[in-house]
Amino acid sequence: MNTSNEKILEEENASIPNNEDSLRDETMETQSDVQESDEFAQGEETETVEAEVVEEEELKGVEPEELLESEKEKKMNKKTKKIVEENAKLLIEVNDFKDKYLRTAAEYENFRKRTVKEKEGIYTDACADVLKEVLPVLDNLERALSVEGCGEELRTGVEMTVRLFNDAFNKLGVEELALEGGFDPNFHNAVMHVEDEQYGPNEIVEVFQKGYKKANKVLRHSMVKVAN
Repeated sequence: MNTSNEKILEEENASIPNNEDSLRDETMETQSDVQESDEFAQGEETETVEAEVVEEEELKGVEPEELLESEKEKKMNKKTKKIVEENAKLLIEVNDFKDKYLRTAAEYENFRKRTVKEKEGIYTDACADVLKEVLPVLDNLERALSVEGCGEELRTGVEMTVRLFNDAFNKLGVEELALEGGFDPNFHNAVMHVEDEQYGPNEIVEVFQKGYKKANKVLRHSMVKVAN
């Protein structure tokens, strides 16, 4: 019995060292894995730190004032571009207005010249119409002067001339200003004034020069003497 127990103890003692070797191997493997993990983490951290250092080094070469100036320059470039575009639009509008102005000025100048020419033509036609009616009166006066005779014959010739004038005025639409209704400053020009009870107020006593009108236009005011 003792012998068998001893064998069992020897076997157990023999198996103990093997277990220790196994634990030692596992511990070393674990330490190796931890070391590798630490090294990998340290590598990543080193790369991150290096990147930050590089970025810091790049920024170190740029002053804050330079960064601010760069931002201002960008904004100024945007504003300048916008102003250039607005100026281009305004220039187009100015050219359009200039073209319209030049066209309008040219049209107005042509209209002015045409109007002046038309007025001159109307005036010439009007004068021709008047003179055409007055020329026979002149012819009659010349004939009266060429005839030798007494005063009665001359009077007859003058009366014929006056009738020709009246006929010419009728054809031209010229009328003598009326005296009925008393003095009217729109038609009469009072050159004398008298106080006389036999006349009414503003009554025309005498006509020194007859007045004439055409339609509603007064050609000449009557020169008169007015009473009261």
